[in-house]
Amino acid sequence: MKVYHGSDHIIEAPVFNGSKRANDYGYGFYTTQNIELAKEWACGDGKDGYVNSYELNLKGLKVLDLNSDDYNILNWLAVLTKHRSYWQSGSIAEEAKEYLQKNFYVDISPYDVICGYRADDSYFSFAQDFVAGAISLSKLSEAMRLGKLGEQIVLKSKKAFSKIKFVESEQVSADVYFEKKTARDREARREYRKSKGLADSVNDIFIIDIMREGMKNDNPRLR
Repeated sequence: MKVYHGSDHIIEAPVFNGSKRANDYGYGFYTTQNIELAKEWACGDGKDGYVNSYELNLKGLKVLDLNSDDYNILNWLAVLTKHRSYWQSGSIAEEAKEYLQKNFYVDISPYDVICGYRADDSYFSFAQDFVAGAISLSKLSEAMRLGKLGEQIVLKSKKAFSKIKFVESEQVSADVYFEKKTARDREARREYRKSKGLADSVNDIFIIDIMREGMKNDNPRLR
C-alpha cells in the first residue's frame, strides 16, 4: 500500500523507536493513507514541511486494527490513556484511566503494525472530557466522527520497518496546509460544542456508569 508521513524534514530511512514515547501508540513510525492529512501534519507547527511517500508491504506482518468490528472505542481509548500524557487530574479521571486500562486495554506488543484513530489536539480533548465524566459514550463516539478524523498506520516492530520503502518527498506550504489543519480543528470543536450542549438521554452511558456496573469489553451496551 501507499502510505505518507508528514514531517518538518525528508525521511528516507525511518528509524526504529525514533519517535516520542508519548505518541498515541507509543514508539513507532506514524503514517496515513490520506496524503492531504499527511500534508496538514507536516505543517502542524505553522511552518513549511514535507510529505514523505512510501510503499508498505503488509505481507507477513501481524496487524492490529482498532477500528475493526472486533474492537470498540473504549479499546482505542484505553491504549491512548496508556501512552499519552496530560490527562486531567482529580475528579474521576485517574480512577477512570485505571479502569479502562484494566478492562479494555489491548496488548499491542505482539503486533508489527497498528491501525487506529489519530488523536489530534481537538480529539484528545474530547477523549479527556469522557474520561473526566463530562460527556457520555455516545457523545464521544459522535465527536470522533467530526472533522474527518484520520486513521493512522503505525509501524511498531523492526520487521515492519524492513517492509517500508521510501518513494519520494514533496515540500508542503504552511500557508495552505496549516490553515487547512486549523480550519478542520476549528470546525470539529464548533460541532463538538454544539453536540455537548444538547441534553443527554436517560439511556446514555457515562464512564461512571461503566465503572459502577463493572462493564467489561464484551458488554453489548458498549457496541
